[in-house]
Amino acid sequence: MYAVVSTGGKQYKVAEGEVCRVEKLAADEGASVEIDKVLMIADGDNINIGTPYVEGGKVTATVKAHGRADKVEIIKFRRRKHHQKKTGHRQYYTDIEITGISS
Repeated sequence: MYAVVSTGGKQYKVAEGEVCRVEKLAADEGASVEIDKVLMIADGDNINIGTPYVEGGKVTATVKAHGRADKVEIIKFRRRKHHQKKTGHRQYYTDIEITGISS
């Protein structure tokens, strides 16, 4: 059984028991979160697709950890113009473990 959920502006295919890295959620470590923006639930040959979300669909998860991803370096360079600009970005994330999928 798996589901496709939307959180943080992105879509994720999740299954029960797996750990997924999503955009930062406002929840403490060890807390339980519910994601109600479920786009699709598949259980074998039984597939339920929402318009846009599945009615009554819910995915529960436990927050495992918060963190920051590796730095992405942005370099702007113009040759022969004495112009060079370097910046970086580190995105916040939350690791969640899927504990249940219900429709």
